[in-house]
Amino acid sequence: MANASKPNDIARNTPATWLGAGIAALAGAAIFNRWSAARAERDHPPIGAFVEVDGMPVHYYQRGAGPAIVLIHGSASLVEDFVVSGLIDLLAKQHRVIAFDRPGYGYTPRPRGIDWTPERQAELLVAACAKLGIDRPIVVGHSWGTLPALAWALDHRDAIGGLALLSGYFFATPRPDAVMAAVAGSPGLGDVIANTVAPLQTRLTGPLGNKLVFSPADPTEAFLKDIPFTLMLRPSQLRATAIDSGQMPASAARLSPRYAELDLPIAIVWGVGDKLVVQADQSAKLAEQLPGAVATRMDWVGHMVHHTDPARVAAAILAVADRA
Repeated sequence: MANASKPNDIARNTPATWLGAGIAALAGAAIFNRWSAARAERDHPPIGAFVEVDGMPVHYYQRGAGPAIVLIHGSASLVEDFVVSGLIDLLAKQHRVIAFDRPGYGYTPRPRGIDWTPERQAELLVAACAKLGIDRPIVVGHSWGTLPALAWALDHRDAIGGLALLSGYFFATPRPDAVMAAVAGSPGLGDVIANTVAPLQTRLTGPLGNKLVFSPADPTEAFLKDIPFTLMLRPSQLRATAIDSGQMPASAARLSPRYAELDLPIAIVWGVGDKLVVQADQSAKLAEQLPGAVATRMDWVGHMVHHTDPARVAAAILAVADRA
């Protein structure tokens, strides 16, 4: 005769027990992630300075002298991306170069209660430039950063001299990842995900993600060695990344009907092998719509054009500066 289950065995397998174990696991993950975030900030303090805009500190990194070039990083990134790539060193030889942390990234906060669309982010950076005495800069956006760069050119035409768009996303396309990101960035549930599961998952998938964004090229040694990945794993930055990724198609759909208004020097640079964004539907299409723009099509290069071939990217940006 089979042994009957003992009462304490039954108790250990009730839904309430599993629920309690799950909550304890999430709480433990949250504590670990908060500790890791604090340690990341101790290990990687701000490399730049701060300018205050309407009571909000905006972190920026600055090098060089001369006519200004402003760099806007993409999703999940921060100002160190442009430093480590070597792009700032190349541009700073003859220009004042300023790279900003967008709201929620690096050391720029992302206050709640504000809809941080590309247009709102552009407004913040335009105001920051005014505070820093930067007049009509060349604005360079990479990846998601091309959206606020475009909003800057469309909504603040008197505050920009030229535009360089690297590996951008310009036209709305079906993106299941954006739907998932929108869930991860939602109020309440998004906070739980960002503080518990997301940092741990990203730690596991990060190496594969690095290969993906560089493919068909290989990640550079400097990228793997010097990018402060632990800062990028903080819950606050992961939540900002999820929100921005979730709003990407809607933002492109809102901005794209206005591209014909762009009447300034423009460079469009992309890698043909981009695995993150199908550039035939994006940069190549934009180049067709803007025949006055100078297109740089890079073979055997992926999404991270400024890391794989910073000299060629710098040349495209400097050509815009010369035209401006």
